[in-house]
Amino acid sequence: MSNRLLAIVGPTAIGKSALAVKVASLLDGEIVSADSRQVYRYMDIGTAKPSAEERDRAVHHMLDLVDPDEEYSLALFLRRARAVIGEIEARGRVPVVVGGTGQYVRALLEGWNVPEVPPDTAMRAELEARVESEGAAALYDELATVDPEAAARLDVRNPRRVIRALELHRRSPEASGHGASRERRPIDAVVVGLTAERAELYRRVDERVESMLRAGWVGEVEGLVRRGYGIDLPSMSSLGYREIARHLSQGVPLEDTAEEIKRRTRRFARKQYAWFRLDDERIRWFESMPDGLVAAAAYAVEAVGTARGPD
Repeated sequence: MSNRLLAIVGPTAIGKSALAVKVASLLDGEIVSADSRQVYRYMDIGTAKPSAEERDRAVHHMLDLVDPDEEYSLALFLRRARAVIGEIEARGRVPVVVGGTGQYVRALLEGWNVPEVPPDTAMRAELEARVESEGAAALYDELATVDPEAAARLDVRNPRRVIRALELHRRSPEASGHGASRERRPIDAVVVGLTAERAELYRRVDERVESMLRAGWVGEVEGLVRRGYGIDLPSMSSLGYREIARHLSQGVPLEDTAEEIKRRTRRFARKQYAWFRLDDERIRWFESMPDGLVAAAAYAVEAVGTARGPD
């Protein structure tokens, strides 16, 4: 891969997709999604997939790759994203990586080598049973002992990811930090970040949740359940899906459901800054307001054009 790559990062609801489409049209680029939830088919509204209009304006990759009951992982993302980026560059176009999944973006740009370890159902069942009997904190403590780099990236309140990290360590102990090593050369990318004051970010989050509900999010979840996709699937841990499923099955008022989704999404947006830090010198940050977006687009076009050099 060359340094002809642009990455657009930032928290959820900040406006990354719209900026990516605009910049891709100016740079003759194609968009590569680095979102761990937009890979699932039938999950369009709640994962904020690009609209039909946005897809008409720019070619998008890495969407709708697997069904909600299929396994997906960082390793699979890296393999496919690297292949897609190579194809885009071979066409003489610019890859524009857009993502709110910080681990995916970092792994791609920093050249992580992640082993493709298929799931071990017996081991996973054993670890899940331990979560039930000992609590998630016990498994997190074990992970922190054997693989502190992986533990530092995870939340003790997310037992599914803790279980997967322990599984990876047990089956590939030579690799560290989520089973990752840095064997590939990092990409010398132009990285643009969008941000906003916390109150503005929260307003956007709340507005997006309300917009998704108006767009038919409840019906989308109802359709998934009707297709037989259970709420315990990893895909259904995407923000809002289990909350809406409880609204449908247990009669939780939709107003209460919406408030819970907003609360969880605000917390998630805060956590995303752990991957995209405002003091990271590799990222050029812009306020996600009209003037800031104009400046971000101009900077991206100039910086990537300079990085491309003569044809």
